[in-house]
Amino acid sequence: MLAITVLTGDGHRHVRASAGKLAELVNRLGGQNDRFLVVQRIPDLPEVFIQVWHEDEDDYVLEHRDGAPDRHFQATLDRPEPVIAAMTRWACLEDEWGSGLNWTPLDLDLPEPPPPLELDEDERKGLDARIREVIVGGYATRAQLAEIAQDHLVSGDRRPVSPEQASRLVDRMWLERVEEQSSWKGEKDPERLSRAFIALEATGITARENFACCRTCGQAEIAAAGSPDARGYVYFHSQCTDSAAVGHGLALLYGGFDGSSDTTASIGREIVAALQETGLSVEWNGDPEQTITIAPLDWRKRLIG
Repeated sequence: MLAITVLTGDGHRHVRASAGKLAELVNRLGGQNDRFLVVQRIPDLPEVFIQVWHEDEDDYVLEHRDGAPDRHFQATLDRPEPVIAAMTRWACLEDEWGSGLNWTPLDLDLPEPPPPLELDEDERKGLDARIREVIVGGYATRAQLAEIAQDHLVSGDRRPVSPEQASRLVDRMWLERVEEQSSWKGEKDPERLSRAFIALEATGITARENFACCRTCGQAEIAAAGSPDARGYVYFHSQCTDSAAVGHGLALLYGGFDGSSDTTASIGREIVAALQETGLSVEWNGDPEQTITIAPLDWRKRLIG
């Protein structure tokens, strides 16, 4: 798998797409609502991407950007094969990945910088704390974080944070997190958790991370989230994620789809075994009415976008 996210013209996101998947997505370009791809690195870096546009019978327009507007280039190609090769080499961080292509710089206007945020000290601290909490949670993209930053202080008609100000604030804090995680070595607890959830999914237990906004919504939606023949489920919602991000461990909600306490207890035992198999510490007394808690938990989750 490549450390990239591919955004398609039909609105889909392919996280850690393989080289084969990337080639498939390029080869299918041309139809309505499927004329472009944008490829970003994981972790996403502001204004660093490679993208391609293609309509039936037309050439492929390949662009890449490396930060500032004066680092934005374009090449035109008549076949998909050199596009696939260049995008794959870019994704693999190869030296001279774009050699052999006729790149021309794009003349882009420099955007006006947004005015400074006009917030009092408490508002600024609260906004920074919320963005930091969601970044540490690890499930939001930069675009989603910018929306959170815009909406966090909205009151009536007052919208003190513009889209441009939100993007600038989020990018600064995002890059701080990228720098933090660059020193992390080896598998971390969130990756162990993901590994356990993948194993549970393979046994017929619907397993979802950061699923829904709360328990009420999660319980209403989990049955439709997985296979129709799933035996049971386990998930944690975004409020659980927030709690884990500030060091309080992670509560898991679980159950059997037949509604019986015996099935729920059995599903609980399978969940505990899968978590322990990955090396996570679990607190649960076997009571199907009690949540399963992963604690202590070192929530160092690498950014997904």
